[in-house]
Amino acid sequence: MALESSPENPQPLRVVAQAVKGWVEKLGPVWVSGQIIELQRRQGVTQFLTLRDTLAEVSVRLSTTVSVLDAAGPLNEGTTVAAWIKPTVWTKSGQLTYQCEDLRPLGEGRLLAQIEQRKRMLQAEGLFDRTLKKRLPFLPRQIGLITARDSAAERDVVQHVTRRWPAAMLQIRYAQMQGVTTVEQVVDALSALDRSPEVDVIVIARGGGSLEDLLPFSDETLVRAVHAARTPVVSAIGHESDTPILDLVADVRASTPTDAARLVVPDAAEERRGVADARRRLRTAVTARIATERRGLADLRARPVLRDPSGPVRIHRDQLDDLRRRVRRAVRYALAQESTTVAHTRDRIRAMSPQATLARGYAILSGGDGTTITRIADLDVGDDLLATLADGSATLEVRDLNPTEETDGPL
Repeated sequence: MALESSPENPQPLRVVAQAVKGWVEKLGPVWVSGQIIELQRRQGVTQFLTLRDTLAEVSVRLSTTVSVLDAAGPLNEGTTVAAWIKPTVWTKSGQLTYQCEDLRPLGEGRLLAQIEQRKRMLQAEGLFDRTLKKRLPFLPRQIGLITARDSAAERDVVQHVTRRWPAAMLQIRYAQMQGVTTVEQVVDALSALDRSPEVDVIVIARGGGSLEDLLPFSDETLVRAVHAARTPVVSAIGHESDTPILDLVADVRASTPTDAARLVVPDAAEERRGVADARRRLRTAVTARIATERRGLADLRARPVLRDPSGPVRIHRDQLDDLRRRVRRAVRYALAQESTTVAHTRDRIRAMSPQATLARGYAILSGGDGTTITRIADLDVGDDLLATLADGSATLEVRDLNPTEETDGPL
């Protein structure tokens, strides 16, 4: 219903804004389809994106929440989505806004959202853990290849493997690499190659394609089969920009089937060059070591001890002779010193000996019992005495006693 108004009786602005809000909100929430042309993620709860009609030049700006964007999965500019929006008017500013309360990708966006959800689930289970990745053998006995028969991927892998390593052996298992039977056939081929004791590495190869074509290689059954395989698995699906879930669970991801051939076998020509280079470096190192040892040997031979080996013997012999002479001189000198000391000691002993006294004309008198006579009072006339002289002894008889006057001491 139109509002009545005139210059003399205008309607208050708040009434008009409230009426517009009521008219707009009568539409209620509605699902719309459109293409995201601008997506702004920022700090805070409220987020903004611009949606454009897929055919007409019509675009609107939507407000939404972080939880709505996260629930929608990976969203990029250009993604076609279905949005559940509710038009409304802010009465304070009179601005028309669209509140988005649900957002769902359509077409490839929907598939990408499903793949992203599956990827998060498998990642939470630990299927993509890097510590579980198996190392590729340097030179496998046999290379297992799963691919479509007569496909470009098969030619690329076989040609580049045999070109890099002509003696390489391949065991090929063919499977449908597109369509509803892809997962089942690839899983069966993987199981057969994994049981083969000669197969040391398995390559799953397919050329590029649309998202729908590569969808089987993000299937949960195939991903879990690759995770459970005992043999290292190389994923070579599509081109560099294609990233199915198989790339994440495989032990090694190859950007293309040609790159897979480079990863599973070494380049024979490159290895020969490496061996030749190693031989050159080894020869250079050995030659340098021999030259160093020769210089060291020449330095040793130039030393006096090696030029004249008897020289040190002569030197030590001369030193020994000199030591011998010095010892002899020292011994003679010590003997002479000791001889002089002995002579002096002997002279002192002789000087203190009674024999020296006897030699000066004195005699030692002793009685018949051998007692030395020192006083005349010990004698009687007629006693026999033994007189010991310097050169012998004589027996004497006491005939007369003539004592002398006593003095205070010896004179």
